[in-house]
Amino acid sequence: MITGANQMECAIIVVAATDGTMPQTREHLLLAKQIGIENIVVFINKADAADAEMLELVELEIRDTLKQYGYDGDKVPVVSGSALCALEDKNPEIGRNKIVELLKVIDSVPMPKRDLDKPFLLPVEQVFSITGRGTVATGRIERGKIKLQDQVEIIGYDKMLKSTITGIEMFKQMMDVGEAGDQVGLLLRGVKRDDIRRGMAVCAPRSAAMHNFVEAQIYMLSKKEGGRQKPFTNNFQLQIFSKSWDCPAFLLLKEGQELIMPGEDVGISLHLQKKVFLEPGQRFTMRCGGATMGYGVVAKVLPDPGPGKWAE
Repeated sequence: MITGANQMECAIIVVAATDGTMPQTREHLLLAKQIGIENIVVFINKADAADAEMLELVELEIRDTLKQYGYDGDKVPVVSGSALCALEDKNPEIGRNKIVELLKVIDSVPMPKRDLDKPFLLPVEQVFSITGRGTVATGRIERGKIKLQDQVEIIGYDKMLKSTITGIEMFKQMMDVGEAGDQVGLLLRGVKRDDIRRGMAVCAPRSAAMHNFVEAQIYMLSKKEGGRQKPFTNNFQLQIFSKSWDCPAFLLLKEGQELIMPGEDVGISLHLQKKVFLEPGQRFTMRCGGATMGYGVVAKVLPDPGPGKWAE
C-alpha cells in the first residue's frame, strides 16, 4: 500500500458507519499526509446498516480525525452511502446515487501542477514481457516528458542499464508522447525481463543517481500514534519505503546521540543495503515488523560508506 500510495494525487478514505474511525484509518491518513497527498475524500459505507444519528456521529468523528492529521476536516467532502446497495441495485438513494455523487466529488478535485520541464522520471511499478516485442515497464510519470526513440537509463538496486523507448501505451492506446501524471507502459529495447524490477526508475540519461547513504530528518511515531514503545538505538534496522521501492537500512545516530525516543523529530543518517534512486527532498516511510515506525525526508546524499554493518 505504501509504495503504491506514492503515486497517488487524491485518496478516498472509506469508513464503515457501523465501526467509525479505526486504527488503520489513522495509519492511512498519516501515510497519505506524509507522502504529500493533499486531497482527501471520505466515503462512509454501510449507510444501510446505520440510522441518521449514527451517520452524523461518524461524520463528526472522521472530520475531527482529519484535523488531527493536518487536513481541513470542515472542508473535506464526505459522502454517505452503501456499496452493497449499489452492487445489488437496491435502494438507489443510498446506493447507486451516492456512488455517482462520490465520482462527481472526485472529478471536482483540482488537477495538480505537473513538472513538465524537469528531466524525465518514472518509478517502475510493474514489469512484464510481450512475446516478440520485448520488456515493458509500467508506472506513473513523475516528471518531465518521454517520446518514442528517446534514450533512457534504468537505475536501482545497484544496477544501471541503458535503453531506447520503442513504445508508449496508456489505457490500451499507443502514444507518441507521455508526460508527467500519465500512467503508462514503456517498451524498452534490449532489456530482458529479469534485468529490471519494481522499485527501479526509468529516467533521462545522467539526470538521476543511485545512493545508499543519506542524511535525513525523521519523525518517529509515538505510541499513541501507533508507533514503537521502546526507543531506537544506533544501527537499528528498518525497512525504508519510497517511490515504488523498499529496501532494508540501518539507522545511524549522530555523534552525541544515544537513542531516539518515539515522538521525536531528529536528524540521522541511513545506510541502505542497496543503492536506489534517492535525492534531496525525497520523502520516505520507515517500517518494522509490519508496522509504521515513522517517516522522513532526505536532507543530503552522501558518498558510499562501504559495506559497514551489511558485511557482518
